[in-house]
Amino acid sequence: MSEATPLIEAPKKKRGRLVALVVAVVVVLAAVGVGIAVANRGGDAVRIGVVGASDPYWATFTQAAADEGIDVEIVDFANYEQPNPALTEGELDLNQFQHIVYLAQYDVSADADLVPIGSTAIYPLPLYSQEHTSLGQFSKGDTVAVPDDASNLARSLLVLQSNGLIELKDGGDVFSGLDDIDTEASTVTVSPVAADLAATSLPDFDGAIINNEYATKAGLSPDSIIATDDPSDPASLPYVNVFATREGDADNETYQKLVQIYQDTKSVTDGVVENSGGTALVTKVPVADLRESLDQTKELVEQNG
Repeated sequence: MSEATPLIEAPKKKRGRLVALVVAVVVVLAAVGVGIAVANRGGDAVRIGVVGASDPYWATFTQAAADEGIDVEIVDFANYEQPNPALTEGELDLNQFQHIVYLAQYDVSADADLVPIGSTAIYPLPLYSQEHTSLGQFSKGDTVAVPDDASNLARSLLVLQSNGLIELKDGGDVFSGLDDIDTEASTVTVSPVAADLAATSLPDFDGAIINNEYATKAGLSPDSIIATDDPSDPASLPYVNVFATREGDADNETYQKLVQIYQDTKSVTDGVVENSGGTALVTKVPVADLRESLDQTKELVEQNG
């Protein structure tokens, strides 16, 4: 207000009522302001929890959703232990950071009801070799190193089986171990090593299953990968990454639309592949298959708990 503008003073006898009225109005406006602030903080936004919000494809995805009239807020978490509890407690609407095995383990341990509503990609567990350039060159007696931690060991065995190098008794599952290998029916022998030593141990073996993280650190090129998970193999399905939400929200049309936007927007999927160094395999698995895989995996977790 300008200093030249006169203040109009109310009649003395009404000052008390006027002050009370002004205070009341200020309180109401303040309350409305708080309500507006809360709404603007994301009341209508779909909150999606991720680990790695700085990955460029999330900005692409958020813009693609906005183009379809959906406001998305990407919520970043520092580690994998946080997004599922946040989703369970209603702090998030969706999360996208995990494969079905991890989701099943969480649901069982936390007695939770998170479910997949769409697939994103599978991040392969690759087989490298300095001795061979194709699967057909492996022969009886060759030895392949695999990570020795239970989760990666089981997955490595499934990778070797899906590529014809070993046979697992009863087809194998996410809890398979060395004792489950049918040695007579297998081409190669399997030798467990620490995951972080697999890359440096590669010259000592005919081949090695090496996590992407350690392969990248060791300077191994994706072009030299001999084999990976086969997304079409049912045994690989539990390792497909998914969008997850609470059971009661699984039919939410907006959430389903966001899955469709992610899967069908080429700039998003191209970004996912590029961000993985060219190794990610984008998938579009029917939700019914994801749910069936989750249920089966949860049963295995409970049996092996």
